[in-house]
Amino acid sequence: MANAEHSGRPAEAFGATAADTARTRLRAARLGLWLLAAVLAVRQVAVVLGTPRGERLTDLETWVGPDGVLHVNGSLYDSTRFTGTPFGGLVLKPLTRAAEQALGWGWTFGTLLLVAALGLVVARALPQPVNRRTALLAAPVTISLLMLSLPVRNTLWLGQTSIIPVLLVLLGCFVVRDWRAAGVLIGLAAALQPTVLLFAALLWFTGRRRAAAATGASFTAVTALAWAAMPHDSYTYWVHHMAGVGLGGEADALANQSLHGALLRLGLSGPLEIGLFLSLGAAVAALGVRRAVRYARDGQLLLAVALTGCAAIVVSPTTWQHQLLWVLLAVVGRVGKRASDRYVWPVAVILVMTLPAKMMLPNMAVLYPLRDNAVLLAAVAAATVVPFLPRTSPYYRAPVPTQYAQPVPTRWKRVPLLPFLKRVLTRPNLLLELLLIRVTYAAYQQVRLGATGGTNTGGRARAEAHGRQILDIERFLHIDIEHWANHAVVKTGWLRDFFDFYYESFHFVVPLSVLALLYWRRPVDYRWARASLGFATLLALVGFWLYPLAPPRLMPNLGVIDTVHGVQDFSKPDYGTLTALTNQYAAMPSLHFGWSLWCGLVIAIVAPKWWMKALGLLHPFFTVSAIVATGNHWVLDAVGGALVVGGGFGLSYLFMGPRARSVTATAAARAVEPAVPEVPERDPASR
Repeated sequence: MANAEHSGRPAEAFGATAADTARTRLRAARLGLWLLAAVLAVRQVAVVLGTPRGERLTDLETWVGPDGVLHVNGSLYDSTRFTGTPFGGLVLKPLTRAAEQALGWGWTFGTLLLVAALGLVVARALPQPVNRRTALLAAPVTISLLMLSLPVRNTLWLGQTSIIPVLLVLLGCFVVRDWRAAGVLIGLAAALQPTVLLFAALLWFTGRRRAAAATGASFTAVTALAWAAMPHDSYTYWVHHMAGVGLGGEADALANQSLHGALLRLGLSGPLEIGLFLSLGAAVAALGVRRAVRYARDGQLLLAVALTGCAAIVVSPTTWQHQLLWVLLAVVGRVGKRASDRYVWPVAVILVMTLPAKMMLPNMAVLYPLRDNAVLLAAVAAATVVPFLPRTSPYYRAPVPTQYAQPVPTRWKRVPLLPFLKRVLTRPNLLLELLLIRVTYAAYQQVRLGATGGTNTGGRARAEAHGRQILDIERFLHIDIEHWANHAVVKTGWLRDFFDFYYESFHFVVPLSVLALLYWRRPVDYRWARASLGFATLLALVGFWLYPLAPPRLMPNLGVIDTVHGVQDFSKPDYGTLTALTNQYAAMPSLHFGWSLWCGLVIAIVAPKWWMKALGLLHPFFTVSAIVATGNHWVLDAVGGALVVGGGFGLSYLFMGPRARSVTATAAARAVEPAVPEVPERDPASR
């Protein structure tokens, strides 16, 4: 035993076992990520090829004739749907000899291969040094993000060539060593997307001047070649349409995420708009290239390439959605000195590049300029103002560590079910929280609408049948007060106005105010409360899906007056429709009452004064009165709302453990207590 104890072999064996376990987990994670990337690729192919002909690969069909031949006798731009350069049309000519169906399959799978190659090049181009875990997981993560991004999805669906210029630039910057070959690749990319010429400035100011000259020379040569082969099309593109302006749709369309398109959407036109576009575009290009040069010299060449691409997006007269991959590459930049802030920028970029803008911001007119230009604003921010950390910063590799609340003891061994949720951030990142709340609510709206087949009037018969069931149960329990309460309120004008205002105004304002106050004054309680609200909403969505229910105001022959939305004409098939984004039959459970009950309970738990607790509990009382009096809910809907709120608090406790506040408060109280010296207990044997 002595020899074994001093030999060190057991410790070595233990260390080797731990290392083997870590390597096994890393390999399993890598395999899982590659499987995810493969599943996403298969899904994209299924979506594209499963779409009826005429609705997919529409841009591909603009340069493929009925017999699979390019419009040789006419112009590429006759339909104005082909947005590529004349050189792009010249390159694509040989492909058009194939049959249209075979070309569609080949184009789709070829695009997938280009996406995979792009992901591998990006993973290889990460700033060095990187740890082994990052090196192994970077490629599948990058390919998965590319598959999920809107530019790649649009490229696959439309049949576009926008991935090729990005890949050519990355090959010229990171893979090819010879300056001539690098310049030729980037020049070819510029011939396909002219604003890529901005990379010549990046090459020039980073010392690769011969490559920059080769870029300009190759661009000029192939453009001249296309002009000689297709003079009419070249004149149409470069002169008549001023480098493609107006091709593919109106320049003020939402799909055009360039500065020119944004100014047109703001109502500007004529010389004023052109002057602003040229001056602001020049400023963004100069500042973007300057920042890119600085980060390239810092050793972050991939970030420099991404920033230059973002500047190219801004200055292009037309930048369609499938040409916006440069913004996604900017995710490699590190922002924030604190570890809790490190994920803000990548999460924001990923959400902007993978979710429709309507899911990012509420459907409010005042927010339309932000919603309609979300990707453009991300590109402008990346190119000009986002404070990416240089590698020389002490926070680049070692950010300020995250502070956590003190651990919370539990009564049961299986609580929390997810131990990592036991660590409670003292103050979660605000931007991430806002994005989480917004995206969750957008998903909530979609699920609500999907519960009736995607329309407000879908499932009408089933919802009315459930309404009759609820009414029968309430009559049996003698709580069917909806008709009486509704008509009593209608007869009293000021009471009707009060309940209408309360129903319409406080449903969102009060929960958001409670969350904001918790975040500001009680950040440790914030996550517990937010998680409980999220679980309650998730349970409510299950109820909407399984049990669509017509509220009293939408029940024919019941005689309930809709005081909020007006008199309903039950003879129309779409009666009761309020908006196109909500399900009028999502009545059970009532989230109007559920959210108000959550507010009341949270206020009663955390408020320091008794009158604050009482005031908080009045909110669910007024809410249940409003939802019944206005005819928008049954009494049993409020019972269902209370049940999902209770379930939300229960699931929060089950997954995360008890609230951290009580324990940290106790620990703080103990910390300020005077220390009492312990008196050693005498040994009974010594008595």
